[in-house]
Amino acid sequence: MKRSMLITPEGLEKLKAELDHLWRVERPETTKKVSWAASLGDRSENADYHYNKKRLREIDRRVLYLRKCIDNFKVVHYHPHQEGKVMFGAWVEIENDKGLKKRLRIVGYEELIGAKDYISMDSPMAQALLNKEVGDVAIVQTAATQFSWRITKIEYQK
Repeated sequence: MKRSMLITPEGLEKLKAELDHLWRVERPETTKKVSWAASLGDRSENADYHYNKKRLREIDRRVLYLRKCIDNFKVVHYHPHQEGKVMFGAWVEIENDKGLKKRLRIVGYEELIGAKDYISMDSPMAQALLNKEVGDVAIVQTAATQFSWRITKIEYQK
């Protein structure tokens, strides 16, 4: 499945802050640790050296990825035409026929990390909700079954 390259302004700022932190804080600290561990001599059984070299590779891989993807993401800003409909960036409150309520935000895949109430716009739930209005019922089709959710509220961060 192809991922959408959309992101909210808040999501882009988080990625930029992560990139800055990795580049200005974590990478220099880890480089110092690698240098210190290497100065101890024999590296074959030096756990500090091996762990920090591995961490440095992880940091470099993430920095490279972030630099590449930050330029490729399309930032979707709030626009008044979104009001009343579920679109990218919306906070949606839904309820099923058993009374279970959820509040979700539809975002890009890169914004999901560490956010328990965010869903990817490429997910079956988000696809079922997109372009619906308050009072509409979204039918979420999964491989195993289908679920019905009624939209009770739609909000946007402005």
